[in-house]
Order: sequence, then structure tokens, then C-alpha cells
Amino acid sequence: MAAIVAVLLLSLWVAELCYSAVRRASPSARLPPLSGSSQEQWLNWLSLPMLRLLDRGQLWSRAQVIFNPLHARLVVLRGPNHTVQATKQYAARALAVSYAAALGSAAVSWAAAEPGVFYIGALCAVIWPIARYKELDKQVRRRRDDILLALPEVLSKLTLLIGAGETLGRALYRCRDRELEQQQHPLYGELGRMCNELDNGVAFHMALESFSRRCAVQEVAMFTTSLLLNYRRGGDRFRLSLQQLAYALWDKRKTVTRTRGEEASSKLVFPLTVIFLVLMVLVGAPAIMMMNL
Repeated sequence: MAAIVAVLLLSLWVAELCYSAVRRASPSARLPPLSGSSQEQWLNWLSLPMLRLLDRGQLWSRAQVIFNPLHARLVVLRGPNHTVQATKQYAARALAVSYAAALGSAAVSWAAAEPGVFYIGALCAVIWPIARYKELDKQVRRRRDDILLALPEVLSKLTLLIGAGETLGRALYRCRDRELEQQQHPLYGELGRMCNELDNGVAFHMALESFSRRCAVQEVAMFTTSLLLNYRRGGDRFRLSLQQLAYALWDKRKTVTRTRGEEASSKLVFPLTVIFLVLMVLVGAPAIMMMNL
């Protein structure tokens, strides 16, 4: 059975690779060229059959319940310039790795005459796309938590600067300038991008709306809405609205910090259990050996 599956999978893969190569070389090829760095070109090439399967087999249009949330998560992580074609490439890579796992396990099972290897490979082929999807979801949650942890600090600095007499635009620039070493942080990176848009002549309300849309966090939307509603009024009412929002965000920061602490403590349970078992063996082994003597 493993031999039949290995030959069948390899034949289908080679046939689809040849067909995809011919289609890409043809002027009438419908698929757009694959993007990616030079290190990723080999993976893009191997994923061509799966990309063809998504388009030709209409799998993409039939499984929108799965692919729409995937595209939404990738847009949040990679920015609004992320296209549907890039999401197709991401899905095709995951499917290609799964296909390669099934093919490799079938070939190894055939060569070594071990049927268990084939079942393990088939299980890995099923688990891999699910694990990639879960990893994306985890990254989105981590990004949201990072933004929630940093947003109260930015809002507190903004409130202090406005209370000291700074204009809102200058205060935003100062918040960005104080965190130049944290440009890899999602909130400060988007804040710097918003300031660059203001430098390029984009209207203030459009830059704020774009900033809120890129962050894709409800609390950031509340922050930008408060700025848009009150920044023209100025005075104590504007500063008071920022202070009230800052108090609410500090409470949410405490909740996120508490949740992360609980997750860290739960991750320590398994290592502590293993250490306890090792200590039990080290302590109990000499006693058992003495009893046997």
C-alpha cells in the first residue's frame, strides 16, 4: 500500500510541476508570478502544484470559511499591502509541506517495510496546516497584547505633553521620537508610519484612521476616535477625555499582564513535573538497589 501511495503521489507531483512550469512559461498563463526572496524561491517552486490546485480545482472559492480568516490574520500581521495572491502562496506552501510529508513517509515506509512510518507521516501531514493556522492566531493575539501593553504608556505621555502646552501633532511626534529604539514594536512602528504620512501631507484624520485600521485593535480605535472628536476643542476637556481613556487602558493592561503571568506559570508545570520525576529516580534508585542486595 505504501508503495502504491508513494508512486501515485510522486507521479501527481511531477505531473503538476511540469504542467505549472509550462503554464508559467506560456504567454497565456493565468497565474501571476510568484513573489518572495531568493531564499524562498525553491519553496515557491515546489508549491506551484498546490497553487494550481487552489485555482484550477476552485478550492479557494469553495473553502472561503477557512481562507477568509487566514487572509484577515495575514493582513493584520503583514499590513494592508498583503494581497490575496500572497495568501494563496502561503496556503500553497503549507499544503506543499503536508504533501511532501505524506510522500516522504510513504517512500520511507516502502523502503524500510515499516507501515507505522506511513501512518505517522499521514498524521503529520494533517496536523501541519492546522498548526500553521494556530501559530498565526497566536501571533495575532501576541501582537494585540503587545499593543495593549504599550498603548497606556503612549497615552500617558501624550496627556502629559498636551498638559504642558504641546500641540497634538508635536506630542505625537515626541511620543514617536522617544521610542526610536523600539521600532520593531507593533504600536511604535505603526505610530512612526503615521508620523511619516503626516510629513508627506496626508490629512490628520486620514492618518489617524489609517493608523487605527493597521493596528486592528478595538482599544486603538477608541483612542483614535477620542482624538478625532476632541482635538479641535482642546483645553481641559480634551485632556480630561484622554485621562479617562488612560485609566481604562491601564486596567486592561493589568488584565493582559495577569493573563501572561498565568500562561507563563502554566508552561512551567511540565518542566517541573519532569524535574520532579528525575529527582524521584535519583533519590529512589539507590534505596531500591540496596533493598535488592
